[in-house]
Amino acid sequence: MIRTYDCKIVLDDGSEYPGYRFGAKVDRVCEIVFNTSIVGYQEIVSDPSYTAQMVVMTYPIIGNYGITDEDFETKIPTLGALAVREYNDIPSNFRYTKTLSEILEDHTIPAIEGIDTRKLARSIRDSGSRPAILTGIDVSTEEALRRLAEARPPHDQVRQVSCKKRWYARTSNHRFNVVAVDCGIKLNIVRSLNGRGCNVTVVPYDTAAADILRMEPDGVFLSNGPGDPEDVTPVIELVRQLRGKVPIFGICLGHQMIALAYGGRTFKLKFGHRGGNHPVKNLTTGKLEITSQNHSYAVDAASLEGTGLEATHINLLDNTVEGLRSRTDRVFSVQYHPESAPGPQDSGYLFDQFIAMMEEAKRNA
Repeated sequence: MIRTYDCKIVLDDGSEYPGYRFGAKVDRVCEIVFNTSIVGYQEIVSDPSYTAQMVVMTYPIIGNYGITDEDFETKIPTLGALAVREYNDIPSNFRYTKTLSEILEDHTIPAIEGIDTRKLARSIRDSGSRPAILTGIDVSTEEALRRLAEARPPHDQVRQVSCKKRWYARTSNHRFNVVAVDCGIKLNIVRSLNGRGCNVTVVPYDTAAADILRMEPDGVFLSNGPGDPEDVTPVIELVRQLRGKVPIFGICLGHQMIALAYGGRTFKLKFGHRGGNHPVKNLTTGKLEITSQNHSYAVDAASLEGTGLEATHINLLDNTVEGLRSRTDRVFSVQYHPESAPGPQDSGYLFDQFIAMMEEAKRNA
């Protein structure tokens, strides 16, 4: 059967990528980005860090193993839109419960297949992530550009994705109590802490420092999340009030907010880091880690001078800061995802480092 194009992506330079709809049948304006992961499309679709973004998957076949209830990173996906080369709607996986298209439709997320994702990814690489619209094939280029021009970039996405009240993830024979500040936390982070003997209390991003200290945590975790770290002023101030009082571990957005709390600066990358193949050097051990990443912003290395923070890891592709620590305050962070699932497991030791830090704090209390 001959298929006819029924939708297209239009970029702000007027370039068009026609294809076929799946998922929700709605139009959407988003920031367009690309991800180089070979597996893990369910985790990408359900990662809150992708809130309001259109993700272009560079791996050509997506959907072939369906969606599995146990593998979500959040209960309510907030992805803006999805673009793939070839969508497979007949999954082969004994664990699958729904197709990718069904999940996207359930959460009003539009998607497009049949486009040249290699060309589109190169365009993003060369010109940067920028506004794009997924719309019907019959919409004129002029109308699409008008809608793009009228759209306003989202801000304060953390408020949208953070939990509204605290919740708990307990484990048997726990050794530590960790408070996790939810800026868009991935569930596998909670699982990783549970698996190391931590009871986890997940709290909204704007929880006051005094309320957290009343919970008597052995450590505080700052999660990943979407958007500009400078928008998340409650968490930046929280770090300022908690540093030196309790061990703190931050991942991704948490890493950036720690830098801002100590007086550093962040900046937006041209097209971000997204995928499971980024080489990072541990400056303490000299070892190379293959990491999974998903972020648009990075810490300005030059701004760290005099802050009390030191860089512990760097990205070998562009020399951006991938890890920070304050020796005196028991604070450390990484830009990448040591809990990535599926993904490289090189960096799981960072959770063990957090455990060791909490053990030391207990001994010295």
